[in-house]
Amino acid sequence: MQYTTKYVSPMGEILLSCDDIGLTGLWFDGEKYYANNLNPEHKEMEHPIFEKVKLWLDVYFLGKEPNFTPPIHMIGSDFRIDVWKILCQISYGKTITYGKIADIIAKKRGLSQMSAQAIGGAVGHNEISIIIPCHRVVGTNGSLTGYAGGIDKKIKLLSLEGINMEKLFIPKRGTEL
Repeated sequence: MQYTTKYVSPMGEILLSCDDIGLTGLWFDGEKYYANNLNPEHKEMEHPIFEKVKLWLDVYFLGKEPNFTPPIHMIGSDFRIDVWKILCQISYGKTITYGKIADIIAKKRGLSQMSAQAIGGAVGHNEISIIIPCHRVVGTNGSLTGYAGGIDKKIKLLSLEGINMEKLFIPKRGTEL
């Protein structure tokens, strides 16, 4: 059984979902893959997991790095979960490129290379945004691409973490990676 609740953040309403294992979804209202893995038979109610998630979000939106991670339950293919686990290792206030993640996955799987576009697909389908920090992934040249919640939210999240935005840029339409 999945459960849902809402969290009102400084960046808008967020839908949270969990099961008895952990958080299964965290979506900004209106984002690209909103509630993509949510079971239609979910139940809206408070759950002890949500208390931990909301506390984490409260700390995060104060501009501080939370010193704990609430329980999460990643639901996806082995490939996507491998990518999401790498996202969990990106330090607060830091970024990584799609290409670097591709290199890590290729090495782990014994391959000579991995497509950065495949990585982008997995990053884009991350169901637990912010806590699994897909907003910290940028293009090779520092471009701010590929955030299902929207580039404006990606910029706000990176700024909240103190990332120097002068080193990053938004590509002109048609030049996205």
